[in-house]
Amino acid sequence: MQDIKTYLSPRGIDEAVRAMAAGDVTVFCGGTDLSPQVESGARQYTATLMNIRRVEGMSGIAEAGNLVRIGALTTVTEIRRDPLVARVASILAEAAEHFASDQIRNAASLGGNICNASPAGDMINPLLVLDAEVELARWQDGAVATRRVAMADFFLAPRQTAKRDGELLTAVFFARPATNFVACFRKSGPRPALEISTVSVGIGGRLDNGVFRDVRVAMGSVAPTPLRARHVEAALEGKRLDADGILAAVAAAKTDAKPIDDVRASAWYREHLVQVFTEEVLNHVLGN
Repeated sequence: MQDIKTYLSPRGIDEAVRAMAAGDVTVFCGGTDLSPQVESGARQYTATLMNIRRVEGMSGIAEAGNLVRIGALTTVTEIRRDPLVARVASILAEAAEHFASDQIRNAASLGGNICNASPAGDMINPLLVLDAEVELARWQDGAVATRRVAMADFFLAPRQTAKRDGELLTAVFFARPATNFVACFRKSGPRPALEISTVSVGIGGRLDNGVFRDVRVAMGSVAPTPLRARHVEAALEGKRLDADGILAAVAAAKTDAKPIDDVRASAWYREHLVQVFTEEVLNHVLGN
Protein backbone atom coordinates (compact mmCIF):
# COMPACT_ATOMS: atom_id res chain seq x y z
CA MET A 1 0.00 0.00 0.00
CA GLN A 2 1.47 3.33 -1.07
CA ASP A 3 3.23 5.54 1.47
CA ILE A 4 2.18 3.59 4.60
CA LYS A 5 5.07 3.52 7.05
CA THR A 6 3.28 2.80 10.34
CA TYR A 7 0.34 0.55 11.18
CA LEU A 8 -1.54 1.02 14.46
CA SER A 9 -4.24 -1.10 16.08
CA PRO A 10 -5.23 0.69 19.30
CA ARG A 11 -7.40 -0.96 21.95
CA GLY A 12 -8.59 2.18 23.76
CA ILE A 13 -10.10 5.50 22.69
CA ASP A 14 -7.33 7.34 24.51
CA GLU A 15 -4.67 5.49 22.54
CA ALA A 16 -6.48 6.20 19.26
CA VAL A 17 -6.96 9.94 19.77
CA ARG A 18 -3.40 10.36 21.07
CA ALA A 19 -2.17 8.89 17.80
CA MET A 20 -4.43 11.21 15.82
CA ALA A 21 -3.16 14.23 17.75
CA ALA A 22 0.43 13.29 16.92
CA GLY A 23 0.11 13.51 13.15
CA ASP A 24 -1.80 12.81 9.96
CA VAL A 25 -3.49 9.42 10.39
CA THR A 26 -5.75 7.49 8.03
CA VAL A 27 -8.49 5.87 10.10
CA PHE A 28 -9.59 2.44 8.90
CA CYS A 29 -12.50 0.37 10.14
CA GLY A 30 -14.58 -1.74 7.74
CA GLY A 31 -12.95 -0.24 4.65
CA THR A 32 -16.09 -0.54 2.52
CA ASP A 33 -15.81 3.12 1.48
CA LEU A 34 -12.11 3.82 2.03
CA SER A 35 -10.67 0.87 0.11
CA PRO A 36 -12.56 1.50 -3.16
CA GLN A 37 -11.72 5.22 -2.96
CA VAL A 38 -8.00 4.47 -2.58
CA GLU A 39 -8.10 1.92 -5.40
CA SER A 40 -9.80 4.45 -7.71
CA GLY A 41 -7.30 7.18 -6.85
CA ALA A 42 -9.89 9.40 -5.17
CA ARG A 43 -8.01 9.17 -1.85
CA GLN A 44 -4.56 8.18 -0.62
CA TYR A 45 -3.37 6.58 2.58
CA THR A 46 -1.19 8.75 4.79
CA ALA A 47 2.04 7.52 6.35
CA THR A 48 0.16 6.14 9.38
CA LEU A 49 -2.74 3.73 8.95
CA MET A 50 -4.78 3.13 12.12
CA ASN A 51 -7.24 0.25 12.31
CA ILE A 52 -9.81 1.10 14.99
CA ARG A 53 -11.88 -2.07 14.72
CA ARG A 54 -10.71 -3.37 18.14
CA VAL A 55 -11.09 -0.13 20.12
CA GLU A 56 -13.05 -0.88 23.27
CA GLY A 57 -16.13 1.19 24.05
CA MET A 58 -16.92 2.06 20.43
CA SER A 59 -19.20 -0.87 19.60
CA GLY A 60 -22.67 -1.97 20.60
CA ILE A 61 -26.15 -0.58 21.09
CA ALA A 62 -27.54 0.32 24.50
CA GLU A 63 -29.95 2.57 26.34
CA ALA A 64 -28.62 5.17 28.78
CA GLY A 65 -31.60 6.76 30.49
CA ASN A 66 -33.77 8.26 27.76
CA LEU A 67 -30.95 8.06 25.22
CA VAL A 68 -30.00 5.30 22.80
CA ARG A 69 -26.26 5.03 22.15
CA ILE A 70 -24.82 3.27 19.11
CA GLY A 71 -21.05 2.89 19.02
CA ALA A 72 -19.35 4.09 15.85
CA LEU A 73 -17.86 0.64 15.17
CA THR A 74 -21.27 -1.06 15.24
CA THR A 75 -21.87 -2.75 11.90
CA VAL A 76 -24.91 -2.29 9.71
CA THR A 77 -25.72 -5.98 10.23
CA GLU A 78 -25.73 -5.49 14.02
CA ILE A 79 -28.10 -2.53 13.65
CA ARG A 80 -30.33 -4.50 11.33
CA ARG A 81 -30.64 -7.39 13.82
CA ASP A 82 -30.74 -5.48 17.11
CA PRO A 83 -34.01 -5.90 19.09
CA LEU A 84 -33.74 -2.46 20.75
CA VAL A 85 -33.40 -0.75 17.37
CA ALA A 86 -36.33 -2.76 16.01
CA ARG A 87 -38.44 -1.77 19.00
CA VAL A 88 -37.71 1.95 19.35
CA ALA A 89 -36.18 3.06 16.02
CA SER A 90 -37.50 0.77 13.32
CA ILE A 91 -36.68 3.33 10.59
CA LEU A 92 -32.99 2.69 11.31
CA ALA A 93 -33.44 -1.05 10.98
CA GLU A 94 -35.42 -0.45 7.77
CA ALA A 95 -32.53 1.53 6.26
CA ALA A 96 -30.07 -1.17 7.31
CA GLU A 97 -32.23 -3.76 5.56
CA HIS A 98 -31.78 -1.88 2.27
CA PHE A 99 -28.06 -1.22 2.71
CA ALA A 100 -25.88 -2.86 0.04
CA SER A 101 -25.45 -6.64 0.55
CA ASP A 102 -24.95 -9.06 3.43
CA GLN A 103 -21.18 -9.09 2.92
CA ILE A 104 -20.89 -5.29 2.98
CA ARG A 105 -23.33 -4.93 5.90
CA ASN A 106 -21.13 -7.31 7.90
CA ALA A 107 -18.10 -5.04 7.47
CA ALA A 108 -19.52 -1.52 7.12
CA SER A 109 -19.61 0.51 10.33
CA LEU A 110 -22.09 3.19 11.26
CA GLY A 111 -19.30 5.68 11.96
CA GLY A 112 -17.68 5.00 8.61
CA ASN A 113 -20.93 5.58 6.74
CA ILE A 114 -21.41 8.89 8.55
CA CYS A 115 -17.83 10.13 8.17
CA ASN A 116 -17.79 9.27 4.48
CA ALA A 117 -20.32 12.12 4.25
CA SER A 118 -21.87 11.04 0.99
CA PRO A 119 -25.11 12.82 0.07
CA ALA A 120 -26.43 9.29 -0.58
CA GLY A 121 -25.37 7.75 2.75
CA ASP A 122 -28.20 5.37 3.65
CA MET A 123 -27.73 5.28 7.41
CA ILE A 124 -27.55 9.08 7.66
CA ASN A 125 -31.14 9.61 6.54
CA PRO A 126 -32.88 7.78 9.42
CA LEU A 127 -30.48 9.29 11.95
CA LEU A 128 -31.55 12.75 10.77
CA VAL A 129 -35.17 11.69 11.26
CA LEU A 130 -34.26 10.54 14.78
CA ASP A 131 -32.61 13.95 15.46
CA ALA A 132 -29.38 12.18 16.36
CA GLU A 133 -26.08 13.64 17.53
CA VAL A 134 -22.56 12.40 16.91
CA GLU A 135 -19.96 12.24 19.66
CA LEU A 136 -16.45 13.36 18.70
CA ALA A 137 -13.39 12.60 20.84
CA ARG A 138 -9.96 14.25 20.80
CA TRP A 139 -6.79 14.34 22.90
CA GLN A 140 -6.65 17.58 24.88
CA ASP A 141 -4.55 18.60 27.90
CA GLY A 142 -3.49 15.04 28.59
CA ALA A 143 -6.97 13.48 28.52
CA VAL A 144 -9.80 12.49 26.19
CA ALA A 145 -12.23 15.37 25.59
CA THR A 146 -15.55 14.94 23.81
CA ARG A 147 -18.17 17.12 22.21
CA ARG A 148 -21.45 16.42 20.47
CA VAL A 149 -22.69 17.82 17.18
CA ALA A 150 -26.22 17.51 15.83
CA MET A 151 -26.34 15.36 12.71
CA ALA A 152 -28.24 18.15 10.97
CA ASP A 153 -25.17 20.42 11.43
CA PHE A 154 -22.49 17.80 10.83
CA PHE A 155 -22.40 17.73 7.01
CA LEU A 156 -20.84 20.78 5.37
CA ALA A 157 -20.27 19.68 1.75
CA PRO A 158 -19.79 16.45 -0.19
CA ARG A 159 -17.24 14.38 1.81
CA GLN A 160 -16.78 17.25 4.29
CA THR A 161 -18.00 17.33 7.90
CA ALA A 162 -17.71 19.42 11.04
CA LYS A 163 -15.20 16.89 12.45
CA ARG A 164 -11.98 18.75 13.28
CA ASP A 165 -8.43 17.55 12.74
CA GLY A 166 -7.54 14.99 15.38
CA GLU A 167 -11.15 14.13 16.22
CA LEU A 168 -12.56 10.62 16.11
CA LEU A 169 -16.27 9.88 15.82
CA THR A 170 -16.95 7.49 18.69
CA ALA A 171 -20.74 7.15 18.99
CA VAL A 172 -24.17 8.30 17.91
CA PHE A 173 -26.90 9.30 20.36
CA PHE A 174 -30.61 9.95 19.94
CA ALA A 175 -33.49 10.33 22.36
CA ARG A 176 -35.76 7.33 22.65
CA PRO A 177 -38.77 8.20 20.46
CA ALA A 178 -42.22 8.63 22.01
CA THR A 179 -44.59 5.70 21.89
CA ASN A 180 -46.72 7.43 19.23
CA PHE A 181 -43.68 8.15 17.03
CA VAL A 182 -44.08 6.72 13.52
CA ALA A 183 -41.51 6.81 10.73
CA CYS A 184 -40.68 5.34 7.36
CA PHE A 185 -37.67 5.26 5.01
CA ARG A 186 -37.69 4.90 1.23
CA LYS A 187 -34.82 4.78 -1.26
CA SER A 188 -34.46 4.04 -4.93
CA GLY A 189 -31.74 2.86 -7.26
CA PRO A 190 -31.57 1.05 -10.60
CA ARG A 191 -31.15 -2.30 -8.79
CA PRO A 192 -32.79 -3.70 -5.63
CA ALA A 193 -29.42 -4.39 -3.95
CA LEU A 194 -25.80 -3.22 -4.00
CA GLU A 195 -26.95 0.18 -5.20
CA ILE A 196 -26.19 3.76 -4.20
CA SER A 197 -29.50 5.51 -3.70
CA THR A 198 -30.76 7.75 -6.48
CA VAL A 199 -33.06 9.44 -3.96
CA SER A 200 -33.91 8.66 -0.35
CA VAL A 201 -36.63 10.10 1.87
CA GLY A 202 -37.22 9.49 5.57
CA ILE A 203 -40.08 11.00 7.56
CA GLY A 204 -40.97 10.65 11.22
CA GLY A 205 -43.02 12.31 13.92
CA ARG A 206 -45.62 11.87 16.62
CA LEU A 207 -49.06 11.07 15.26
CA ASP A 208 -51.51 12.41 17.86
CA ASN A 209 -55.19 11.90 16.96
CA GLY A 210 -54.40 12.45 13.30
CA VAL A 211 -52.20 15.51 13.93
CA PHE A 212 -48.51 15.24 13.04
CA ARG A 213 -46.13 16.81 15.59
CA ASP A 214 -42.34 17.02 16.10
CA VAL A 215 -42.01 16.27 12.41
CA ARG A 216 -38.59 15.51 10.95
CA VAL A 217 -37.99 14.92 7.26
CA ALA A 218 -34.66 13.84 5.74
CA MET A 219 -33.61 13.63 2.11
CA GLY A 220 -30.59 12.08 0.45
CA SER A 221 -29.02 12.42 -3.01
CA VAL A 222 -30.93 15.64 -3.78
CA ALA A 223 -28.40 18.23 -2.52
CA PRO A 224 -24.65 18.51 -1.82
CA THR A 225 -25.23 17.00 1.64
CA PRO A 226 -27.84 14.85 3.35
CA LEU A 227 -30.40 17.34 4.63
CA ARG A 228 -33.34 18.05 6.86
CA ALA A 229 -36.20 19.17 4.60
CA ARG A 230 -37.30 22.20 6.60
CA HIS A 231 -40.03 23.34 4.19
CA VAL A 232 -41.65 19.90 4.24
CA GLU A 233 -41.41 19.84 8.02
CA ALA A 234 -43.10 23.24 8.26
CA ALA A 235 -45.87 22.12 5.90
CA LEU A 236 -46.61 19.12 8.14
CA GLU A 237 -45.94 20.38 11.67
CA GLY A 238 -49.10 20.60 13.78
CA LYS A 239 -51.33 19.78 10.79
CA ARG A 240 -53.69 16.91 10.24
CA LEU A 241 -52.06 14.18 8.25
CA ASP A 242 -54.72 13.87 5.58
CA ALA A 243 -54.89 14.18 1.80
CA ASP A 244 -54.57 17.98 1.88
CA GLY A 245 -51.65 17.86 4.31
CA ILE A 246 -49.84 15.32 2.16
CA LEU A 247 -50.34 17.43 -0.96
CA ALA A 248 -48.88 20.47 0.81
CA ALA A 249 -45.85 18.43 1.89
CA VAL A 250 -45.31 17.11 -1.63
CA ALA A 251 -45.34 20.66 -2.99
CA ALA A 252 -42.84 21.76 -0.33
CA ALA A 253 -40.49 18.89 -1.21
CA LYS A 254 -39.71 20.63 -4.49
CA THR A 255 -38.41 23.63 -2.53
CA ASP A 256 -36.09 21.58 -0.30
CA ALA A 257 -34.63 19.34 -3.00
CA LYS A 258 -31.85 20.88 -5.12
CA PRO A 259 -30.61 17.93 -7.16
CA ILE A 260 -28.07 17.88 -9.98
CA ASP A 261 -27.61 15.82 -13.12
CA ASP A 262 -25.05 13.04 -12.81
CA VAL A 263 -24.32 9.59 -14.21
CA ARG A 264 -26.99 7.96 -12.05
CA ALA A 265 -29.97 10.26 -12.69
CA SER A 266 -31.05 13.62 -14.03
CA ALA A 267 -32.01 16.51 -11.77
CA TRP A 268 -35.52 16.39 -13.22
CA TYR A 269 -35.93 12.72 -12.34
CA ARG A 270 -34.66 13.21 -8.80
CA GLU A 271 -36.96 16.19 -8.26
CA HIS A 272 -39.90 14.10 -9.46
CA LEU A 273 -38.90 11.08 -7.41
CA VAL A 274 -38.48 13.00 -4.16
CA GLN A 275 -42.06 14.21 -4.47
CA VAL A 276 -43.31 10.71 -5.24
CA PHE A 277 -41.43 9.29 -2.25
CA THR A 278 -42.68 12.05 0.06
CA GLU A 279 -46.25 11.12 -0.85
CA GLU A 280 -45.59 7.37 -0.51
CA VAL A 281 -43.84 7.67 2.85
CA LEU A 282 -46.55 9.94 4.30
CA ASN A 283 -49.27 7.56 3.17
CA HIS A 284 -47.35 4.73 4.83
CA VAL A 285 -47.02 6.76 8.03
CA LEU A 286 -50.73 7.55 7.91
CA GLY A 287 -51.46 3.86 7.49
CA ASN A 288 -49.47 3.11 10.65
